[in-house]
Amino acid sequence: MVPDRRKNDVYLRRRIVVGIGALVALGLVASGVAIVTAPRAPDAAAPASTPPASASLSEVPAESVKPAPKPTPEQPEFDKAARSIDDPASIWVVANKTRPLSPLSFAPADLVTAKVPYTANAVLRAEAAAAMEQMFAAAQAEGAGSLMLQNAYRSYETQVSLHNSTVARLGKDKARAQSAIPGYSEHQTGLSADIMSSPQVCSVEACFGQTPQGIWLAENAWRFGYHLRYPADKTPVTGYIYEPWHYRYIGVELATEMRNKGITTLEEFFRLPPAPDYAPGV
Repeated sequence: MVPDRRKNDVYLRRRIVVGIGALVALGLVASGVAIVTAPRAPDAAAPASTPPASASLSEVPAESVKPAPKPTPEQPEFDKAARSIDDPASIWVVANKTRPLSPLSFAPADLVTAKVPYTANAVLRAEAAAAMEQMFAAAQAEGAGSLMLQNAYRSYETQVSLHNSTVARLGKDKARAQSAIPGYSEHQTGLSADIMSSPQVCSVEACFGQTPQGIWLAENAWRFGYHLRYPADKTPVTGYIYEPWHYRYIGVELATEMRNKGITTLEEFFRLPPAPDYAPGV
């Protein structure tokens, strides 16, 4: 009977060991499930929201980056030395009571007759004549009315005759305020013209500046390279009375620059001394 009892004890101990093992295994499985299913605390160092690695690039919004604005290129400084103001053949030549033409008897080589209405003559240098034709056509098209040339180029000899007759009529001092001494006249350059309305109203008079044609010229001549040479308030600078009919061709480039800068005389633009009168002895 003793052997049977021993067998039973061994069998019982094995059952107990197996049971304990099973309980331990069940405990481990339960702990694993708890660990897997328990929520994970957020990592403080991780970003608040991270798209899944499998997300396509199109699902991730890209930051909008605006391109830097292109810098505005600086306008080049106007070159005042681009043309001569001393050469009588230059369209920038400055002729006044202290700056005679050199030589005094200068005559342009490219004179033509502008295809515009005129009374005395419409002779100008070729470039000035072409611009005059365009300006007259624009005045008509823009409703300013018809323009007419009263006078344009005058030779040295013609200026001698005109000045002498003006002196005889007005006296020396008054004549010099209106008529240039031969060799000092802008008309001799072939770049200046006396313009009037058609039909004639205030022809070669200050009131021409108040006519529709005179107003249009003052506002628009620069577009065609022409410049009102003797403004009303610049007699101490130019040496001449207000002449709203007298326009001088200087080219679109210079005319535009003077307009943009608000400078109304060639003397002031090129920083030349005023020329209110002739030098002593002239």
